[in-house]
Amino acid sequence: MTNTPHELAEEFPEHVDKIRDMKMNDAHFARLFDEYHEVNRSIHRAETDVEPTDDFHMEEMRKQRLRLKDEIYGMLSA
Repeated sequence: MTNTPHELAEEFPEHVDKIRDMKMNDAHFARLFDEYHEVNRSIHRAETDVEPTDDFHMEEMRKQRLRLKDEIYGMLSA
């Protein structure tokens, strides 16, 4: 399988340790983290035609990923 782009450790390399700590100690962050990765992997599967989808659904998934990423970054920056 190919490398899945947009993984949080790649997006925020300066926060890798904080991501790990928050996943273990903050249930809300852990839920957002899991949801982000689920959506990100769904996008990757659609982009690589493993699970093709229509343009509207792809756009909605990308918007959801961006909203989650923004919220996660806000928590990491706080």
